[in-house]
Amino acid sequence: MYGYYLDLALRSCRRSKALTALVVLLMGCGVATCMVSWAVFRATSADPIPWKSDRLFVPQIDNFGPAHHWKGEPPILLSYTDAEALLHARQARRQTLIYGSKWAVLPDDAQRQPFSQEGDAVSSDFFAMFDVPFRYGGGWSVSDDDRRAAVAVISSALNQKLFGGANSVGHDINLDAHAYRIVGVLDDWNPSPRFFDVSSTQFPFNHPRELYIPFSRAIDMKKGTTGNFYCSADAANPDLPNWDSVLHSECAWIAGWVELSSPADVEHYREYLRNYAAEQQRLGRFAWAPNIRLSNVRQWLSLPLNHVVPKASALSMIVAVSFLLICLVNVVGLMLARFMWRAPEIGVRRALGASRGAIYRQFLTEAAAIGLAGGVLGLLLTALGMGGIDRMFEPAIARLARLDASLVLLTVLVAVATTLIAALYPTWRAAQVQPAWQLKSNG
Repeated sequence: MYGYYLDLALRSCRRSKALTALVVLLMGCGVATCMVSWAVFRATSADPIPWKSDRLFVPQIDNFGPAHHWKGEPPILLSYTDAEALLHARQARRQTLIYGSKWAVLPDDAQRQPFSQEGDAVSSDFFAMFDVPFRYGGGWSVSDDDRRAAVAVISSALNQKLFGGANSVGHDINLDAHAYRIVGVLDDWNPSPRFFDVSSTQFPFNHPRELYIPFSRAIDMKKGTTGNFYCSADAANPDLPNWDSVLHSECAWIAGWVELSSPADVEHYREYLRNYAAEQQRLGRFAWAPNIRLSNVRQWLSLPLNHVVPKASALSMIVAVSFLLICLVNVVGLMLARFMWRAPEIGVRRALGASRGAIYRQFLTEAAAIGLAGGVLGLLLTALGMGGIDRMFEPAIARLARLDASLVLLTVLVAVATTLIAALYPTWRAAQVQPAWQLKSNG
């Protein structure tokens, strides 16, 4: 039966080529605009570690006070005092501290010029917590953290640059004129966004860091952060004459993460944070009630203060959906004109015994066929639009948006579904045609 309805739809399309083409064009343009925007929005808002995001948490402690935070939210980074306290309390299965730094790399080959390299200072649990893959070797140990060992993990790109891609574990790398023993070389690893330090870097979709140094070693070397450095309004221009002043200030510049295996562990750690903040209040460091947060990966990335999803991405999605709605309104009008123009045909079919249900099925099949054609056109326009994303967004974001199988399927489904929705009212009107009136007026 649906084959018969499809045959009727094709005949109708051949009879009204211009009207059919206009509907297909409107749906193709509307759907393509939506899908290009969705590809970017999906890339920037996707869960970067879905298999583990419900077990990774960011602790926040308010060390600024209620007069200096945004809508009750504590600072998104930790002060050195709080970061060290949380690390050494070991109340979680794993915990790590992170901050960005820059190092001068001196190649062994005297003919090559030194170059600067951004890296992360991290605690030893970092690699296991975030399932970091290794090509050679592995991370350093807790004992290396404790003794502030001069060890390093480098990326495969930096390993290729310095050692030609060979296994460099056990070799030294010269950083800031100090030798560091390489204990591991990463495999290809580029989580997008760099969720574990979105608040300590200027742009969370940058290329991954090429260098990882023990947090304790970086502190010993007095390496300042290259990321964000937040201070309360009272200390907007803090007097920090030396490194010791930085470490003892209330400025926040260190990202902290913990891994918690169960809801009970989460509640236990949240209670620990409350008790810690209450203890700081009793000691006179805080003059306000405990204000803490414990957010998993999804909650953390959704915080407005982190600015993970670019405003342009969210805005383009809103504009695209609005454009699709405008296209749908126009398609409703065109479908209504298209179907009601065939009122005499409908009247004859009803007089010959066709039910209203049969009219519904006929015209919805026709709408689905037109929607499928619009989906094919939308797919072609989406492919063209994907090639121009880098003109609207940062290159680091543009390269994340892909025309994969799921996007192809979604494009076609959205085109068919929206065309069917647009055809519901015109189809209902067509099914209300009275056969007697049509036969009389055309008699």
